[in-house]
Amino acid sequence: MAEMAATVDQQRQNHADLHFDWERVAYLVHLSRQLDELEETRLVPEKKVLYQFSARGHDMAQVLLGSQLTHPHDAICGYYRSRPILLSLGVDLVEALGSSLGRAGGYSDGRDIGVVFNYPNPDGPSALPMCGGVGAQYTPTAGWAQAIKFRTETLGDDAYQGAIGVVLGGEASVATNGFWSALTMATTLKLPMLFYIEDNGYGISVPSTFQTPGQDIAANLKSFKNLNVLNGDGTDPSEAASLIKEAVSHVREGEGPALLRLTVPRLQGHSFQDTQTYKSEEFVKSEWARDPLPKLKDALVPSLMSEAEWGAIAQRASVDVEAAREKAEALGVADPQTVTRNVFSGDEPQIMGGLRGDVAFALGDETPKPEGARINMVTAIRRVLDHELSLNSKMVVFGEDIGPKGGVHAVTLGLQEKYGDARVFDTSLSEEGIIGRAVGMAVNGLLPVPEIQFRKYADPAAEQINDCGTMRWRTHNRFAAPMVVRMPVGFFKCGDPWHSQTNEVQFVHSPGWKVAVPSNAEDAVGLLRAGLRGDDPVMFLEHRAMLDAAWARRAYPGDDYVLPFGKAKLTMSGGDITIVTWGAMVERCEAAAKKSGFGADVIDLRTLMPWDKDAVLSSVHKTARCLIVHEDLRTAGFGAEISAVVADDAFLSLDAPVSRLTMPDIPSPHNPVLLESVVPGVDEIADKIQELCAF
Repeated sequence: MAEMAATVDQQRQNHADLHFDWERVAYLVHLSRQLDELEETRLVPEKKVLYQFSARGHDMAQVLLGSQLTHPHDAICGYYRSRPILLSLGVDLVEALGSSLGRAGGYSDGRDIGVVFNYPNPDGPSALPMCGGVGAQYTPTAGWAQAIKFRTETLGDDAYQGAIGVVLGGEASVATNGFWSALTMATTLKLPMLFYIEDNGYGISVPSTFQTPGQDIAANLKSFKNLNVLNGDGTDPSEAASLIKEAVSHVREGEGPALLRLTVPRLQGHSFQDTQTYKSEEFVKSEWARDPLPKLKDALVPSLMSEAEWGAIAQRASVDVEAAREKAEALGVADPQTVTRNVFSGDEPQIMGGLRGDVAFALGDETPKPEGARINMVTAIRRVLDHELSLNSKMVVFGEDIGPKGGVHAVTLGLQEKYGDARVFDTSLSEEGIIGRAVGMAVNGLLPVPEIQFRKYADPAAEQINDCGTMRWRTHNRFAAPMVVRMPVGFFKCGDPWHSQTNEVQFVHSPGWKVAVPSNAEDAVGLLRAGLRGDDPVMFLEHRAMLDAAWARRAYPGDDYVLPFGKAKLTMSGGDITIVTWGAMVERCEAAAKKSGFGADVIDLRTLMPWDKDAVLSSVHKTARCLIVHEDLRTAGFGAEISAVVADDAFLSLDAPVSRLTMPDIPSPHNPVLLESVVPGVDEIADKIQELCAF
């Protein structure tokens, strides 16, 4: 009896030494279990919850981790099995269940799957908007962590001292590009970031032998520099608590990033529909033998609480879940008329992300005030970046080779020397990492201005670009990640399939992105400044052929000049035909119009999202003819959208078919002769003008 009492006393002391609120831990684990059971036994069979992912087996360790996140600027980014840590951060039960039910007032107002969460927490650590893609959570978390470092070291903001970013992922996610990109960022920059890997041995049905050599990412990363690697059992309360405490302390104390891998069982299928036929009966039994809930009970009863107290905690969780269910099911579905709102910023600012209300300058002046000699587009863009960096201490410019080299097109030349390598810096070679980190920075309240060297190189970042654009909509205006992505596009003297792509239509087709395509230095100034002082993600496409073209040179329009998006410019006026174009084709269309002998309205759209439909339709109603010229491919190019709108809204005004001149559906060829044979040229455009005007 004395020996048993001594053992209980020792257990009690061990628990006390770890500084965890074990009663709260027990309650939250029971809460998570009750939610899983409610969904699986009632709400899914009743077809009220359409996607369900159980956290059984992952729950205890997540709750332990969440209990250590106490800094108001801590943030997590999780995945579909991360509800337990959300509960530990304080997310409301009704909100959690309402989100699963797709009701109004949940994480997304019914716009996204219930497990795709976000939590802008005014009273403590937040949950960054989760992404639906596996591994997509890593680089935004690295961006959040880099923003913490920037705020403390560059801005001197002591409020962020000791804050950390925590990313949760399963063992399958460590095979993704996002994981390795974030790992590179975290270790090379020594970011305050914790990688928390829950290893249950399976990515849906694929065993971890397909993801990681030896099935142990922690063992494989032991030799990684600047990374504290910890490894253990996520089902053992004492071991998991000790490792979590050590990992969090390491990062919080400024020692650099850490990676904690905890092995846990996945006690249900990947999702409710998964029958786990790929697992043997013996293996499933072995997983249930590792269930952390009975282990938690053995650790706490009777050392810290009685059997009756444990039962009371379980009963309280059951009662609370049932009460939350009644309230969640009473919530209505969002008004379908509201589902198109929040694609772009509006009158109501988002809760987290961006600089809205935090910048001490007005949007700007729409009237240009030309000063000095004509300058090329390179100089114009650099001058805007320089001026806005001087005004906004939270603006950062980054990308590959943009530091000492000044960018492959010299746009950022001298900016790092002037503003330092914390505000203008080179990155590792990962476009997913460049855009992903920008997302995390923007959510943290910085203004990121990343550069993607060439349009084709943006393809590896497609997932982050999509997730960034949809953030405001899918979180129902809780979060947004405003940024300006600078990207050279198009041919320059010659072409090739890798550096000369335009394909701007892909970004127009990505909800939430504004798209600018300036043809000259003045427009570049106005559109870039509008993006930098706005509250939406902007794709700023710099045509390579126009960066130093004589035609594109203009006088600098002033440090306050802002050009609103969606406002086209009539660069030539005539009554015979409307020519709609943008980018490098504007110069060619003007020359072709003069050569054709007919009077043409040449419309430079300047932005493609939004685009100036009214200007185009007004001109077509006047001229009765429409020619659209663009460098991108013909099939599904943006000209097809313009054609459709003109056909829909101005059909009765037309005296000739709406026509397009574009590149054929091929990559850009390298040899200049081949290139010019496929890009719309002055003679070809002039011939088309004459053909349409003679129709």
